[in-house]
Amino acid sequence: MVKPSLVATVAVAAPLDKLLSYLLPAELRERARVGVRLRVPLGRRSVVGYLLGVAEGEAEGLKPVAEVLDEAPLFPPAMIDFFLRAAEYYCHPPGEVIRTALPAGLSGRGAEVSILQERFYRAAPRGDEPPGARQRQICQLVRERGQVALSELREHFAAPHAPLRRLVELGFLEEESGERLRDPFLDQPPPPDSQLEPTPDQARALEQLRAKLGDGFAPFLLHGVTGSGKTEVYLRIIAAALQRGARALVLVPEIALTPQLVGRFRARFAAAGTGIAVLHSGLSDGERYDAWRAIARGAADIVIGARSAVFAPLERLGVIVVDEEHEASYKQAEGFRYHARDLALLRGQMSKTLVLLGSATPALTTFHRAREGQSGYLPLAARAQERPLPAVELVDLVQQRPEGVLSAPLVAALGEVLEARQQALLLLNRRGFSPYLLCGDCGQSFRCPNCEITLTYYQKSRRLRCHYCDFSQAPPELCPRCSGGGLAPEGAGTERLEEELEALFPQARIARMDRDSTTRKGSHQQLVERMSRGEVDILIGTQMIAKGHDFPGVTLVGVVGADSSLNFPDFRSAERTFALLTQVAGRAGRAELPGRVYIQTFAPEHYALQCAALHDYQGFYEQEIAFRQELGYPPFGYLVNLVLAGNDPGRVNAAATALAEALADDAGEAEVLGPAPCPLARLRGKTRMQVLLKAPRRPPLRRLLVRLDVLRRKIPAGVALAVDVDPVDML
Repeated sequence: MVKPSLVATVAVAAPLDKLLSYLLPAELRERARVGVRLRVPLGRRSVVGYLLGVAEGEAEGLKPVAEVLDEAPLFPPAMIDFFLRAAEYYCHPPGEVIRTALPAGLSGRGAEVSILQERFYRAAPRGDEPPGARQRQICQLVRERGQVALSELREHFAAPHAPLRRLVELGFLEEESGERLRDPFLDQPPPPDSQLEPTPDQARALEQLRAKLGDGFAPFLLHGVTGSGKTEVYLRIIAAALQRGARALVLVPEIALTPQLVGRFRARFAAAGTGIAVLHSGLSDGERYDAWRAIARGAADIVIGARSAVFAPLERLGVIVVDEEHEASYKQAEGFRYHARDLALLRGQMSKTLVLLGSATPALTTFHRAREGQSGYLPLAARAQERPLPAVELVDLVQQRPEGVLSAPLVAALGEVLEARQQALLLLNRRGFSPYLLCGDCGQSFRCPNCEITLTYYQKSRRLRCHYCDFSQAPPELCPRCSGGGLAPEGAGTERLEEELEALFPQARIARMDRDSTTRKGSHQQLVERMSRGEVDILIGTQMIAKGHDFPGVTLVGVVGADSSLNFPDFRSAERTFALLTQVAGRAGRAELPGRVYIQTFAPEHYALQCAALHDYQGFYEQEIAFRQELGYPPFGYLVNLVLAGNDPGRVNAAATALAEALADDAGEAEVLGPAPCPLARLRGKTRMQVLLKAPRRPPLRRLLVRLDVLRRKIPAGVALAVDVDPVDML
């Protein structure tokens, strides 16, 4: 009897907006399970695809699947609808969505990450002891651990191979080969746990959360001031979910936050044997690859990670936590431009799961939804153990011009903190020594040849660098325009602040946390641990020091250049400034000693700074929301940004104009704004134009995006179109 044809539905890792069908050959049927990668023909080439379904059907004219690439599925069938919904909402090819979701080594590009094989040893059922002292020591360790890998034995015993062979020959140990997972926690014992009695606010929040656990989709905003114990609420509601046999997904905005949060979770859950997996770009490709496969096999009950962890192949989800939900870094800036917080809500809705968004400074859109009753609202109005919020002083730089980077009040406060042997944080959200090099004779500065920005000057390496395309060059000795010798750095970055502090306080132990100083694997964690042990007196950093860190010894926070984010050409600039200042201020006074904060600014009267100084989120919200409503910006409107880029400026301009005109013909309620040059009009050698779509409701925008699928085909070769639904910045 001839078996009926089987047709495979495949999402190919290519820029195609539709799924493709292939004939599934009989010899591949047993291995072709939903969720595996396939190699399939596409035109004249061979590409990787993802198997989304198999069904009997008409196979005439279909090309056959060439190869099955995996022994086990990489994601469960339940995630397929999630991938497809995400692809539809963000107008991105489904195969590219899945490729983005998978870790390196599984995407189909470049070299595959290998599976590590290793020998394992376990004790055989014998009552006597081996003859040699070294053999007895090895046997004792294996009996204590149950099963030990050869790599672990090498760390405890020099050259263990000969005694191991003899122990296997004598029947004291049994040997077998198996897969060894690359574990970032290997030989890291869990830290001690400290559980405090919940505060009244925490207890009320937990009562409401437990009532909704297992009761379908339930979104909540946990709005807690800095130091109010949001993490303790996460830990307790996840413990309740685990008791029900469910699993948990925890998202953080930056890998810099991961070590401390993972430490808290391991302290609470690791002793009970709860599997914890970590997914973020700070791990090696092999560690992420092994963590993903462990999650797919069901070996992890809790997954903690940055933005891409929202795609973790977890089944039986009970809780999804999005910590610091307001952070812009949850939005992917290139390629598949998804927002991890919004996809967490979508995933919670599809899996009927409780979703907990936590922040001291919620995004205005999130807080507005809670105010409108679209999600639960859980306030934590006071710090744990009744500790006061830090006192904040706005230093008016018009009245108190500093000689260097730091004002006199901040320098005096730093001296007091050092004398008292306490710690300080200084925030300056600019890397390098100075933002640009300027000729004092003719005004010449140095710009990136690929991007429409000035080059940042690094004094230690004597280089000018572009932070967008990594172009760098050595600065000239003389000005190339006037041949004058007046080239000097203007403005300040973290490197310059570090130099000034070393001159002011030569005995102080100073460290810097920014992208330049934390490129090595584990460098974030090492800095955090040094701060926690009191080995650093002053930590300088960009915005990565403002988020989530808990340093008990920090009693002083200083903010240098608070106006830089305030003057950004973006309607969210006030919201970003308020959030950043409130968050970094919250790093001070989190233990027994009270905290102080100094914010240097040229605009002390601005409402974002005034409200941050008073820790007044509600006051900021009331003023900012009125502005948003008047102009129709989110949450009172919806945006889609269309960015066209190419090497030929004339072709890009013509394509952008034609696209805007075609969309405007059928805009309805929506507005079509532009085309206009992007704020970064040239980036990595490409000229960039944008067309902004704006509407008071989503449906008019969705109708325009359906038209866009047709219009996209008319965009000329050499011009690329990127669709950014719900953009977070307009750069």
